[in-house]
Amino acid sequence: MSVANTALFTRTHFPAFAPTDPAILDARIRQAYAERDNLHRLDRLLNGSVPGADAILMRTNDYLGLAAHPRIIGAEISALEEGGHGDSLSRIFAHRREDRHRAFERRLATLMKAEDAVLCMSGYCANVGLIQTIAQPDMPIYLDMLAHASLWEGVKSAGAVARPFRHNDPGHLERQIAAYGPGVIAIDALYSTSGHIAPLAAFCDVAERTGCVLVVDETHSFGAHGTDGAGLVEAAGLTGRVHFRTLGLSKAVASRGGAIVCSARNADFFRYESMPMIFSTSVLAHEVAGFEAALDVIRDEPWRRARLHANHARLRDGLDDLGYNVDISDSQIIALEAGTDDAIIAFRDAVEREGIFGSVFCAPATPRNRAILRFTVHCNLSDADIRGVLSALERVRDEVDVAAWGSTRRRRGRNGRSVMAA
Repeated sequence: MSVANTALFTRTHFPAFAPTDPAILDARIRQAYAERDNLHRLDRLLNGSVPGADAILMRTNDYLGLAAHPRIIGAEISALEEGGHGDSLSRIFAHRREDRHRAFERRLATLMKAEDAVLCMSGYCANVGLIQTIAQPDMPIYLDMLAHASLWEGVKSAGAVARPFRHNDPGHLERQIAAYGPGVIAIDALYSTSGHIAPLAAFCDVAERTGCVLVVDETHSFGAHGTDGAGLVEAAGLTGRVHFRTLGLSKAVASRGGAIVCSARNADFFRYESMPMIFSTSVLAHEVAGFEAALDVIRDEPWRRARLHANHARLRDGLDDLGYNVDISDSQIIALEAGTDDAIIAFRDAVEREGIFGSVFCAPATPRNRAILRFTVHCNLSDADIRGVLSALERVRDEVDVAAWGSTRRRRGRNGRSVMAA
């Protein structure tokens, strides 16, 4: 082990309170550090410089600019003043209570054209709890290779068997089902690392032909797509064909929490079988008041969605003109794939020197050696901001050798023709 690596394991803070790790824990932690060379390298990979006052932030999930909206903040303050944090207990003791939580569940179900909805502590808990609830041990769970990590974690929790299929490939999925039998299909409507939209109708067809359950994660599409933000399943007219929709309220709603949307029968089943529902404290009443106010704003201010999608189209097309591979960015997420950890660090640092701040995603969030700098577009970006991002990406293009990236060699361009970087 190098001197740098050895230093990582030296206890310098409050040694009297740090017990000696047993051999099995020590070996596991050393292995994890070794896979990234050392902790300092991982820290450098995930944490760049600190944005200045004039920086353009492209790493927020607040797609509609609601995090500081006065209607939402005011609703939360009023609810806190009225009732504080409330009971602070598991929702399993209050599912039948006609309170703010239940009213929001009904409103959410109506918005998304479903029979019922169940509030969860987060989108992660919604996905883990749902798969754990509906899957049987050894049941095949067919996951898109880019499906959110929480869906994969749900498979582990259920003791089921993960059967991955190629990204957005219904044909490959159907061949997998023919080999392993009916099970649960789990996909994202809008993929969080690329902005790629799933061919939802085709997946509905496969589920119906093969007798599978279909789960669609709408976390990144809820609020930004569909009637009053009802999501991509609703926008496609497929609400009667998808068994479960899950969502996190941490993106367009700019809060925390999650939900399951489904039939009334299946909602009751989930309420009393999901381990995260039973053993976690419910979201708090003032947070639900914020959810309500956020849905009001999304309904009353449609310009936010229009501006979001206009900003995305302009930035995506501009990056395409510069030779960056944005082929599969269908909506507000743009992934620029530099490749190795070293390449993404160099790219991230170059872009940050220009005052542009995105988010680095690497393995296991992406395939190994396909690390990305993710830009999340939002409605608060001005025309000048978009011009600034494009100018910066043009200036660093040769410095980071975009033409040599593997993603550039795979690039087809928005017109579908094979092209190389400009």
